Amino acid sequence: MALPADVDGVPGGVVIGYVVFLVVVAVDGARRAVRAREGAGFRRPLRAPLAVGLGVVLLAVPVGGAFAYEAARDEAVEEMLLDRLADADRIVAGLDGRPFGGTTEERYRRALGIYRGLAEDHAGSKAADRLPGSLDAYYKSVAAPYAAERYCDAVTPLKHLRTVPDTLGAAARDRLGSLRTWPDDRLATSLYECGAAALGRADANEPLSELLRTFPESDQAAKVGPALRAAIDTRSAALKGSDPCPDVVELRALGATADALPGDEVDAAPLRAATDRAVERGVYACGVDEFKDADFAQAAKTLNDFARQYPGNDKRDRAKDIAVRAEIAVERPSAGRSLPPTRSSSSTVELVVANLGPGDLEVLYTGPTTGTVNLKDCPSCRVYATKSQGDAACRAGVGKYPTTTLRLPAGEYHFLYKRATVRNRADGAKLSTAYRYTDCSFVTRGTAGLGPT
Repeated sequence: MALPADVDGVPGGVVIGYVVFLVVVAVDGARRAVRAREGAGFRRPLRAPLAVGLGVVLLAVPVGGAFAYEAARDEAVEEMLLDRLADADRIVAGLDGRPFGGTTEERYRRALGIYRGLAEDHAGSKAADRLPGSLDAYYKSVAAPYAAERYCDAVTPLKHLRTVPDTLGAAARDRLGSLRTWPDDRLATSLYECGAAALGRADANEPLSELLRTFPESDQAAKVGPALRAAIDTRSAALKGSDPCPDVVELRALGATADALPGDEVDAAPLRAATDRAVERGVYACGVDEFKDADFAQAAKTLNDFARQYPGNDKRDRAKDIAVRAEIAVERPSAGRSLPPTRSSSSTVELVVANLGPGDLEVLYTGPTTGTVNLKDCPSCRVYATKSQGDAACRAGVGKYPTTTLRLPAGEYHFLYKRATVRNRADGAKLSTAYRYTDCSFVTRGTAGLGPT
């Protein structure tokens, strides 16, 4: 009934029943012995020693059986613990290659709990003796993204492995050996590789900052400054290429990364200065490239921002000219066929620009030369019912209206009229030195008129 040995031992009722049975057998044996002795007297003196010997043997059988059973029970416990260890190992093996986190992390932690229980509650067992191998497999399974060189994916699982010694407790920690520090260098490498691969994007800031905070004396931390410098130099050189705008974005991100790095491990000041210089060059190059790509609205914004942000740059005036031509080209694409010329001819045409409408007026022009002119509001001006009425007012004389006179090289020009109260209007004209021109801007259901007077 007792066999095979069970982990929990023989049920208590069986033990009690067996003891009662032994007592009954002993009593019955004693009774039979007394009766036999009374009937036989002392005629057979050898029976008593024989009975004693047999009694000792019969008593030795259950005692020996109890020891043998306990040994079998211990073996059953060992098998049970080994099965428990095997279950945890199967959990770990089944998680190989899965992203760390969520249910995967929960299952890893469940296996870790089994390992901890074996180390703390069954320290002398065979299963506990095999823990170093299981823990080694656990570490390698969790760190699989690192082995596959998926460094960004490896950061979180490696950070988990650094917490394992504290999670396991003192008994299990003694079985970790070199695994205690096993994740450190791998985590430092992952943080560096993940951040270095993201240089030029905001994604680089967190891993590189964490590397410098967590492993400031590591070889990987020493690489951060040179990697930043190389990235800045690469993007700076690329500004001379055919598509500088993305490099400007990345240079700005590199500057932000340099500013975000903690401590004194990286001297951010020269890196930031180099980035700022490259960005200044790059913004201008980007605006010119946007113009050439016919993205006129964005080119005007980029170059106007450049002129405002870098007033001391020697390309500021050139940037403003290109921005003016780009803004005109938004409404009149033919103006954007080429960049504005850098020099103009000496022959000039006189152009009087007059504001015959309500509200301030800004006139942008580009041709052999490029520029803008602003005219004040005309409070007395009215909105004309028809364009012919505006033309008539222009021909009647512009002396009573806000005016300015431009002297421009002869050639073909494009104009853009901007007034807050009406939609922008673009126009064009070919100016000749044979005429003096008056350009009247007035408000009707249309806009300005341009013609010789």
